[in-house]
Amino acid sequence: MAAENIDRFLRLNEVLHITGLGRNTVYRRIREGTFPKQFRIGPNSVAWRQSAISQWMLALAPSNDQNEA
Repeated sequence: MAAENIDRFLRLNEVLHITGLGRNTVYRRIREGTFPKQFRIGPNSVAWRQSAISQWMLALAPSNDQNEA
């Protein structure tokens, strides 16, 4: 299995670290529909798929590249 096919569950602190967003911003963007939704992994635990966060970040890149030109 190639490393690209491996997906991980990311907890909130990892999502915040990877994206550079704040907690309130993440949850506000989820409500707005502009950030991947979390899902329940236990009775008191939620997580995001690493692949969903990566895709979200890649989707932002083209618009940012155009602004820099």
